[in-house]
Amino acid sequence: MKILQSLSIFAILSVMLILSSCGIDSEYSSEFFCMDTPMSITAYGADSEKAVKEAKDRIIELDKLLAVDKKSSDVHILNRDKSLDANEDILNLLKFSKEISLQTDGAFDITTTPLTELWGFRSYLINKVPSENEINEALKSVGSDNINISKNKVSLKNNASVDFGGIAKGYASKQVKEIFKSNNIQSGLISLGGNVRAIGKKPDGENWKVGIANPDDTSKQIGMLSVNDTAVITSGGYQRNFTEKGKTYHHIINPKTGYPAESGLKSVTIVSKDDTLADALSTGLFVMGLEKAEKLYSESTFDFGAVLITDDDRIYVTDNLKNSFTSKKNFEVVTK
Repeated sequence: MKILQSLSIFAILSVMLILSSCGIDSEYSSEFFCMDTPMSITAYGADSEKAVKEAKDRIIELDKLLAVDKKSSDVHILNRDKSLDANEDILNLLKFSKEISLQTDGAFDITTTPLTELWGFRSYLINKVPSENEINEALKSVGSDNINISKNKVSLKNNASVDFGGIAKGYASKQVKEIFKSNNIQSGLISLGGNVRAIGKKPDGENWKVGIANPDDTSKQIGMLSVNDTAVITSGGYQRNFTEKGKTYHHIINPKTGYPAESGLKSVTIVSKDDTLADALSTGLFVMGLEKAEKLYSESTFDFGAVLITDDDRIYVTDNLKNSFTSKKNFEVVTK
């Protein structure tokens, strides 16, 4: 009887261990549309379903808060009234955006809303090339120095407006990362409109493979990154553009000129542990161009790597990514 009891206990424990092991590797995914883009979240772990549902709810919450075109959003209210008693998310984003604007000499700026609308880069607007007078008038409202923050009170001067479109998805994936951490998710993949965040490594212990699109043919890849526990975010003029009178205009506006950036770059991919930083720098470096981007990498305290593709199809990779980036094309290494 004791032997049978022991065997029974052993069998129960064995089943529990098997189930526990299955729980660790259990997968749960969700695909949905938010922040004006398709998104997907996948988690592996015993609480994968709980983590993914919490993450989706958090992203929807942020969209309601940050969407420029939703009249009930805090950002819409701030742009309308030029003042707001801001919550923690808004304050965090505003402070971080002003810092990145300072560090990139204004190449990244969240106050380009008047210019974005002039060029028709909104889902509800028609693209057009504005007149030089219209651009010059809009430029009067552009600049992060138009944002004043006093404790939780935010005010805008010179009729400025803000738009977190160049940073919101990075901030959202950073929030998802924290939700995964609180649910003990050690492996997962987050894709928010092309913004990729790898959580740990793949369940099999291998690195995640993240492709970088060929700017001239997005159905193909120009390179591949092998990464773990980091964000990979790309900005490029090919992602949204229109053609008028034979010339193509893209959506990444230079805050100083008011025109789509002509920096000699057509794609910038940033790799960083900080999702929000990666999102902001992918835009900032695109506007800055190769030489200034290399200088920022060499001199700043920001922790990031970059893959930069020029208009003439040269590829530059920062030295901290040279062992994780592969391409059939030759590439040059940027050193600090």
